[in-house]
Amino acid sequence: MKKVLTISTLALAMSTAANADVRINGFANLIGGITSSDDTLYGYDDNIGFGEESLFAIQVSGDINDRMTATGQLVARGSDDYEVDFEWAYLTYQVTDKVSISAGRLRLPLFRYSASLDVGYSYHWVNAPRAVYDVPFNNLDGVRVDYNTFVGDWEINLQAGAGTYENEIAGGKLEGSNTLVFSAEATYEWFKVRGVYGRSNATLEIPDLAPAFAQMQQVSPELAGFLSLNDDSGTFLGLGVEVDQFDWFVSAEITSIETEESFSPKDVAYYVTAGARINKWTPTLTYESLDGNNDIKGLDIVAGLPAQLQPAGAALAAGVQLPFMEEYDVITAGVRYDYDTNVAFKADVSKYTDDIDESNDATLVRVAVNYVF
Repeated sequence: MKKVLTISTLALAMSTAANADVRINGFANLIGGITSSDDTLYGYDDNIGFGEESLFAIQVSGDINDRMTATGQLVARGSDDYEVDFEWAYLTYQVTDKVSISAGRLRLPLFRYSASLDVGYSYHWVNAPRAVYDVPFNNLDGVRVDYNTFVGDWEINLQAGAGTYENEIAGGKLEGSNTLVFSAEATYEWFKVRGVYGRSNATLEIPDLAPAFAQMQQVSPELAGFLSLNDDSGTFLGLGVEVDQFDWFVSAEITSIETEESFSPKDVAYYVTAGARINKWTPTLTYESLDGNNDIKGLDIVAGLPAQLQPAGAALAAGVQLPFMEEYDVITAGVRYDYDTNVAFKADVSKYTDDIDESNDATLVRVAVNYVF
């Protein structure tokens, strides 16, 4: 936290000294949660905790000249003991009134709320549905092109990004190269629709899996090569729709993530949410689902092994894949209260149902204060 304040103070001092047009904004989410007895969910347990989803952020942007702008966003997350990281750091060149090019570390245009995912004030949930939004490749080190225009009464927003990403996942490191993402969004008064396509060559290194792949290499190098996630092509598909009549709204998003030749299962996730705006109150109901419970891959390769090696090959293939398979549903009832300008109070109750292991079922209650400044 001290680092955030120090950096923002320095930025303010520099802007004053240089008489530059530097803008400093911030946002914060204070979120607390507690589960029912002996349950665990999203890092919460039956002792109330405030660190798992809380964060504090500062965003600094400044005009370099009439067409170029620099933007940096520093985020301190409770889950990381509030250590400060550069979430975004990029340069934008405004080519025309309709076209801009950004380069650096920036947000991938994957979801409806990608650009404001960390800004809890921008949406009605305590946190965005994890079944869809909890992916390990939100940010991109590379280039993004934005195009905005009108076609009749339709507002059209197109984005294309290219570059690389890197993130920690499951005790290992996920890297993506040759990443390409294309998104298109069209808005007509109260109706909005958007589609996304992305691809990347993914490599996942997990130390805990190394012994299993070493054994698999001895049993069948072909099986080990097939299941290892090493520069394998993966695809991301997304579709979203939204109807917002101001007094009430309904929206949904569905995504598919697949890397065929690897141990990683195909994940299909979606949510449907609806709410009503009644003065300062917004009660909502959300259903989300993730299905990543697939057939074991590589069994056709196992079937081609000598009979005495097939049991070991099948056991190794299953042992690597089963821990990564998920299938669950979440129903969340929540309410938002807009207390004052730029400040919102929220509360929700989520019922999590694990369709693979019912012992993981849980009920979670959360409260939040979201504000921007």
